[in-house]
Amino acid sequence: MPRRYHGTRQPHRSRNALGTLMSLVAAFVIAVISQLRYLGVALLMAIESACIPLPSEVVLPFSGYLVYKGELNLWLVGIAGAIGCVIGSWVAYGVGAWGGRPLVERYGKYILVSRHDLDLADHWFKRHGEITIFVGRLLPVVRTFIAFPAGVARMPLWRFTAYTFLGSLIWCWLLAWIGLKLGEHWNTLGGYFHRFDTVIGIVFLLFAAWYVWRHVRNLRRA
Repeated sequence: MPRRYHGTRQPHRSRNALGTLMSLVAAFVIAVISQLRYLGVALLMAIESACIPLPSEVVLPFSGYLVYKGELNLWLVGIAGAIGCVIGSWVAYGVGAWGGRPLVERYGKYILVSRHDLDLADHWFKRHGEITIFVGRLLPVVRTFIAFPAGVARMPLWRFTAYTFLGSLIWCWLLAWIGLKLGEHWNTLGGYFHRFDTVIGIVFLLFAAWYVWRHVRNLRRA
């Protein structure tokens, strides 16, 4: 009996803990945007794009809710969010550009990553990968980390910035618009997106693996 009771309570406690954490995140987001308005939107999106866990699925729908109330402008929310994404992505890009490759070259052998693998990845990204910055900014999970390979490949910063801004602009406008349409129910969107984060991540990784495999096969044939 004790085991049975304990086993049935554990998932409930986990859900409560997750719910409490999300409530704290939402409270933080609400406080920042309520005080700083567009600057707050940019700041929070910069934090997320610098790979610090702060879901845009909370930031932008709440901003959309303030648009619904007439306190913010939808277009300015999108622009502020996109600017924040660019600033945060510069941080991740910098880590990839100035720290990523040497670190991987030094310690990559322990995880079976060779210099040849890095050369091939750089070549692939420079030839085919730049558009993935734009596409990646539209995908949950992937969008946060897509700047690292761009930095490692030393993608020209101005093109990285342009792709990041355009992809982020669409993402920010879309989520803020959904928050506008949801009105007082804006906070339901975060939970909806996170149900599909894992699935989207797996699908993207499978597609990336298939694309790399096809590209390597074509190189060998050439």
